[in-house]
Amino acid sequence: MAVLDRALRRPVHRAARSVLYLRKARAHAALGEERACTRLLGAAEKDFEAAIGTGTAPAWCAWMSRSDLAVDTGRCLLDLGHTRQAHALIQDGTEVLPVAREKTHAVFLAYEAEGYLQGGDIDQAAHAAHTALAMAQRIGAPRCTALISGMAPAFKKHKTAPGVAQLLDEIHAAAL
Repeated sequence: MAVLDRALRRPVHRAARSVLYLRKARAHAALGEERACTRLLGAAEKDFEAAIGTGTAPAWCAWMSRSDLAVDTGRCLLDLGHTRQAHALIQDGTEVLPVAREKTHAVFLAYEAEGYLQGGDIDQAAHAAHTALAMAQRIGAPRCTALISGMAPAFKKHKTAPGVAQLLDEIHAAAL
């Protein structure tokens, strides 16, 4: 987090600052530090809103959108155990993602699957993972395929749940 702290002390575009705050919030969420995470999510949203209409963001964060903000916030909330609100944010962010960002859509669906899997909603997890994997294979998104493949061990614990056996077969076929 020291690298993020140094970067945030420098003058940067508000969109870039928003991305940096989100990354730091994700780190705090992973550590279970809810107060710090929540504070940083608020800062990320504030800077994102302030960046709208202020000119071109640096290329490394020009992709930042309301969708990204919603999904990353949702992933933080998942780590902190606030699953209902997290799923709502991830779904909302995924639904408003521009069509041109199909790879990101596949990754967001993988995040959604991961959240459902962690929450024990295996049917929803399998459905989201299947959709993400199919999309990833169709458009050639190896990052998304890897995310779904990484969930295979957790899905194997639920082989009898609807859709899981088929998903595991698809994951296996994708690895070949």
